[in-house]
Amino acid sequence: MEKVRIDKWLWAARFFKTRSIAKQAIEGGKVHANGQRVKASKDISTGMLLTIRQGFDEKVVEVIALSDQRRGADIAQTLYRETEESIARREQFAAERKASNATITHERPNKKQRRQIHRFIRESQD
Repeated sequence: MEKVRIDKWLWAARFFKTRSIAKQAIEGGKVHANGQRVKASKDISTGMLLTIRQGFDEKVVEVIALSDQRRGADIAQTLYRETEESIARREQFAAERKASNATITHERPNKKQRRQIHRFIRESQD
């Protein structure tokens, strides 16, 4: 197998649950091949770099093998290799998201906290 449609490969590599979801992601600009937007019918080959955005995560993967059949997750992971920079960037963003969510409270500030907020705002405006 020398070439496979990108939507089929993304489905076979288990990035998306169905081919139609993979096609929607490609048409929505969430998948790039070698830095270029692609169409769902684009043929990919081994050695290509794909940038795939899923939710908050953006993965940069290198195509190692081709398949147009969806198999088990362990086999699907042998079709690609994620770059080291991509892994580090995803872990950094995940840590930042986790840290920013730790400060969010679902309560209204009490009187003391409101005074501190107002004082902070006044001082930052000066």
